[in-house]
Amino acid sequence: MGARVLLGLSALVWLPYGLFCLMQPGFLEGAAGLVASTPTATGELRAMYGGLQAALGVLCGLGCLRLEWRDPALIALGFLTAGLALARIAGVALGSGVEPYTAVAVAFEVASAGLAFGLRARLRARSPAAEGA
Repeated sequence: MGARVLLGLSALVWLPYGLFCLMQPGFLEGAAGLVASTPTATGELRAMYGGLQAALGVLCGLGCLRLEWRDPALIALGFLTAGLALARIAGVALGSGVEPYTAVAVAFEVASAGLAFGLRARLRARSPAAEGA
């Protein structure tokens, strides 16, 4: 898989999901068991599941379409998905348990992080500019 393919697919996953969660935060109650019990909680769901994920989708889309955005998009995708996966794994270790949503999310995030970091390393190794970096 190439960097453009990963970033394009990531944009197609993150942007629509983020926009959907922004507009319909109540969806997360059935999907992940997250309940917004106050206006602040609803705002948090919209910000984290909506805004942050939509922004990552836009960044991945830019990385897919424009060469100068590719490296920042791969770095962001790698760090953000690794952070999500590690936090979910830590949550399980701290006693949260594993439900289907968590298992699928961890698998997706680990794969995304591994591919993003691996593709970035491969691209840097092939780039003549990488020698001076």
